[in-house]
Formats: sequence, structure tokens, C-alpha cells
Amino acid sequence: MKHLIALFLTILAVTSPVRAEDEKVGPWNLSALKRTVPTMRWADQSGPVYSLFYAGENYQGHATEVFAFYASPRTLGKASDGKTKFPGVVLIHGGGGTAFVEWAWLWAQRGYAAIAMDLGGCRPANPIYDSKTSAPVLNQAAKKETRTRLPNGGPNQGHPEKFDTIGGDASDDWPFHAAASVIRAHSLLRSFAEVNADRTAVTGISWGGYTTCLVASLDDRFKAAVPVYGCGFLHEGESVQKPSIDKLGDRRELWVKTYDPSSLLPRCHVPILFVNGTCDVHYPLDSYQKSFDLVPGLKQMRIQVNMPHGHPSGWAPKEIGLFIDSHCIGGQPLPIPGKPVVEGDHIRLPVKSVTTLKEAALHYTTDTGLRSKRKWQSQPARISDGVIIAPRPPADANTWLIGLTDDRGAMVSSTVQFANP
Repeated sequence: MKHLIALFLTILAVTSPVRAEDEKVGPWNLSALKRTVPTMRWADQSGPVYSLFYAGENYQGHATEVFAFYASPRTLGKASDGKTKFPGVVLIHGGGGTAFVEWAWLWAQRGYAAIAMDLGGCRPANPIYDSKTSAPVLNQAAKKETRTRLPNGGPNQGHPEKFDTIGGDASDDWPFHAAASVIRAHSLLRSFAEVNADRTAVTGISWGGYTTCLVASLDDRFKAAVPVYGCGFLHEGESVQKPSIDKLGDRRELWVKTYDPSSLLPRCHVPILFVNGTCDVHYPLDSYQKSFDLVPGLKQMRIQVNMPHGHPSGWAPKEIGLFIDSHCIGGQPLPIPGKPVVEGDHIRLPVKSVTTLKEAALHYTTDTGLRSKRKWQSQPARISDGVIIAPRPPADANTWLIGLTDDRGAMVSSTVQFANP
């Protein structure tokens, strides 16, 4: 038996892709993920948005493939072959979602090469396009019954795969596969001849925002990242994921250390824009601010009062594109608020901006109870020489922030301030 074990270890040493100089973080071999372009095959190139499969991580002892949509100005017929290199963007769907053809199409319309993958081991139905506009029909993959399980797909995106598998081999953990599949998609995207490999970004919605936080902390090749809704500290406070994490018992801390973004965001030096609403039930505002605070690199925030939660509402804010443009194609940056300072009966908020500031407002809540149920109120603020002058919140306000909008209609926020629980 000892000879068999020794032989096995010898074979493993010879065949393993891990090298002594490889950078590993948790279960991810980052060096291998970043230097290796996954094998891929086209599934359909007949429409404006292409379909493809690329190699994923092994799952339950077998190789896997990941389905993705790919679109660029060239696939949309807006550029000639080989004459232009486009910036790239990786699009990460949320829980219950899949690769969305309309999302890839929207970014291709913006001038980007976009890849949107399915992170649940499935593929959506073939795209349907509007006969008049040639644009993809909206929400065509929103229902799960429109998707097909891949025979060689990775883990499903349910709670058992997200939480309960922790403690064994990481190859059956959904967060491991999700982040690895995104980094693999990034490597693939960068390998395409029409893509400017040094001008790529990533954005994701809900669980895709969670995954964006992981990936932005693991893959420093991105020039910008925008997590929408998703954040860390899923194990604390009012997070709807906390009960599932608490049930892990003595494996709870291992999950937090390995897969909660709060453990990885201190590594994040990719410029990042956090986008959320004041009352999001999945990612509460206090956890969001704590996640923001962990990032040592360039960071900004956009908090919208009562922002709805969902895929279309999650990719709708114009600030996502403007932020990514500013880091990938030299677009004008979003205004950058400084630290709010309370002075007597008002608040001063200095702002650096190359665009003209048009509006500002104080947003606050005096309600208690669940953050997702609290009502918010707003009061207008004035703008004077690059400084926002806002009224001081009422004495019983427990949470407040200042939002400001420039002449493009782009809105950003100050950090969120907390007085009482």
C-alpha cells in the first residue's frame, strides 16, 4: 500500500499544474488561472451575439464546460474585422440568473467586447431577436425552464452548493467555481485578437456582485470593477445568507475565511465602484459600507434611495458604464466626494469633479427595525465652488448620506454615516 501511495504522489507531482512559484489564494491557483487561456469552442456564430463553451474547473471528478455569450461591435456589424481593438468587459449574473444575451448586446453597443457566462452549469435557450430592431428580446432567459442543464456542467447555484459543501475538496464549492470561471472567462476574453487585453473590466449583479468582489480581489488584470448590490459580511447582521452560514457550525469560520468577500477585499487594488440601494434586503447598507471600507485602493460609491433589486435594474445605472469608461477608454471620471464634515447646522462635503455638479441632496432615515423596511427622506442641498452644503440630519436620524449628480445625470454618493443601530 505504501508503494502505491508513493507512486500516486509521484504521478501527482508530475501531472499537477501547480508550480512552486505559483500564487495561491485560498483554493485558487491565481497564476495558473491568469496565464492559461481555457480551451473553447464556438456553439453558434450566426447572430449578432455569439455562443461558446470554454473549459471550467473539474467537478465531481470530471472536466466541465461553461456556456457564455460573446458580443462586440464587430459581431454587431459596427466595425470591420481586424481594424479595431475593443476594451473588454466580463458580465456576472446574479442568483437564479444565467448568461443574458441582452446584457452582452448592450455592452457591445457601448463599444466593448463582452462575455457573459452561466455560473450554474446550464445554458439558456438560443437567443431571440426583435424582428424590427434586431435587438435581443428582453428577459428571454429570466425563467429557469428556458435553460438546459449541461451534461458536463459545474455545480448548480443553489444554497447547498454555495454553503454546505465547505470543508471538503474545494472542487465542489460553488464560490470556488464561480470565481475561477470568471477569471477563466477573463483570460479567454483577453486572448481574442479584437480585444485590448490591457483595457478590461468586470461587473456583476447580486450574487454576481458578490463574485465581482471576489474576482476584483483575486485578478489584478482588471482595470475597473463594479459590484452591484453584492458585498461581504454575509455572516453578519441582517444578511439573508447569515442563517445558512450559521448552520455550518464548526465550518462557519472556514467559509467566512475562504469565501466571504470581507476576507478578500483587503487585497483589492482594482478601481471599484460599489452600487446599491438604501433598502436592499439581500445586502444591507451597513454591510455594504463595511465592505467599502476594507478596500485599500481607489473606490467610489453610488447609493440610490429605494433602488429595486434585479438584473435589468442592476445593469441600468449609467454610472456603471461611465466608471468603466473612465478607466478603460479615457472617459471623464465620476465626481469624487470627500469626507462629509458636520459644522453646526449643516454638513460640508468637498467634491473633486471635472464635470459640472448640478444637484445634491441629503438622504436620511429615522426609522428603526430591519434596514430593508426603513423609509428614507430627502432634503435638497446647495452647491458652492465644488462643495456640497447640506442641512444637518435631524437628531433622531440613524443613517444618512449625501448624493450628488453632475451634468451628465451621473450620480455618486458620500460614504454612509451611521449614528445609531
